[in-house]
Amino acid sequence: MVPRTLFSADHEAFRNTVRRFFEEEVAPNLERYEEQQCVDRELWTKAAELGLLCATMPEEYGGAGVDRLYSVVLIEEQSRVGDSATGFGLHSDIVANYINNCGTHEQKQAWLPRMASGEVIGAIAMTEPGTGSDLQAVKTTAVLDGDHYVLNGSKTFITNGLLSDMVIVVARTGNSGKGAQDLSLLLVDAKSEGFSKGKPLKKVGMRGQDTCELFFNDVRVPKGNLLGAEGAGFLMLMHELAWERTIIGVMTVSAAENALAHTVEYVKQRQAFGKPIAAFQNTRFKLAELRAEVQIGRVYIDKCLELVLQKSLQIDAAATAKLWCSEMCSRVVDECVQLHGGYGYMLEYPIARLYLDTRANRIYGGTNEIMKEIISRTL
Repeated sequence: MVPRTLFSADHEAFRNTVRRFFEEEVAPNLERYEEQQCVDRELWTKAAELGLLCATMPEEYGGAGVDRLYSVVLIEEQSRVGDSATGFGLHSDIVANYINNCGTHEQKQAWLPRMASGEVIGAIAMTEPGTGSDLQAVKTTAVLDGDHYVLNGSKTFITNGLLSDMVIVVARTGNSGKGAQDLSLLLVDAKSEGFSKGKPLKKVGMRGQDTCELFFNDVRVPKGNLLGAEGAGFLMLMHELAWERTIIGVMTVSAAENALAHTVEYVKQRQAFGKPIAAFQNTRFKLAELRAEVQIGRVYIDKCLELVLQKSLQIDAAATAKLWCSEMCSRVVDECVQLHGGYGYMLEYPIARLYLDTRANRIYGGTNEIMKEIISRTL
C-alpha cells in the first residue's frame, strides 16, 4: 500500500465525527430513503448542527473556512457506508462554491449562511430533456424585463431538486448565436411563482437520492440574482466543473475501495469445494489485480487533491481523474460482483447496490466521452 499523506490530525478528528454521523444517522435509514426517493429534510439540519454543510465556506458566511480536504473526508465516509442518497456534496462543494467564487457580497450573505445551517438546500440545473453534455445548446431562456429576468424552460436529472430551496439555473440570456457567450447563471428561489417540480425520477441506482425535473413558467427572477456577469455563465461552469469532476474521482476511488473491502471479506467466508473461495489462486490473483487498480486510482486522485490545494489543478487533469477513476470503479465493482457469484446479484449484499449506484458516475459531471474530448484538445 502506498501511504496517504494528505490528511492532518484535524482532518482525522473531523473524519471521526463524519463517520459516526453516517453510521448512526444515515446507514440505518438507507432502505427507507430508497422507498421515499429522498432523504428526510431533518437529516440536513442534523448535518448542519455538526458542521458538515458548507464547511469550506468563509466564516463570515456561516462556514468554518477550512480547506477542501474536509469535503474529501465527508465524501469518503459517505462512500464507506454505501450512501448514494445524501446530496451534501453537491450542495456544499458545487452550489456553494459557485456563489462564493462568483457571487456578490449581498448574494453570499443572502444564501451561504442559510445553506450552512441547512435552512436552504441548494441545487444546480444544467441538463435539459433535450440537452445533456452539450451545454451550449441550452434552450431555457431568461429575458430581461425591467428589474427582472423572465425565466422559461425546463431542466431534468436535478440532484436535490425535490427538496431544493434555491437553484442555480443555466439559462440563455442572449441571442448572438455564439453559443457559450449567451449563457448566464441565475439564483432562483424555489418559492418563486411559476417554478414547479416534477415527481422524483425512478432511477436504476442511487434510488434514495432526490432527483427530479424542474419547470419554469414565466418565473420572474430579480436582476440582482444574476450570478457573475451576463454571458459569463459558460466560463464559470467550465471553471467549477474541474472541481466537480475531481469530486467524482474521489467518490469512485472510494467506492472501488469499498467494493474491494466487501469482496475480500466475502471470499474469506464463502466456502466452495470444501475451502474458502479466497484459497483459490484465481480469486487471489483477481483480487491482486483489483487492488493494484484501486491503488493507482488512489495515488492519482490524491495528487489531484494536492494540486487543488495549490490552486493549480488543470482542467484536463480533472477530466482524466473523472474518466479513469470512474471507468476503473466500474471494472472493479463488476469483477467483485463476479467473485460474489449469485449472491452478488442480490440487493441485500452491498456489492449489488454498488453495482447499481456507481454506473452513473460515467455519465454525470459530463459523460466520459466528453472527458476524452477535453483531454484530446491538449494533445
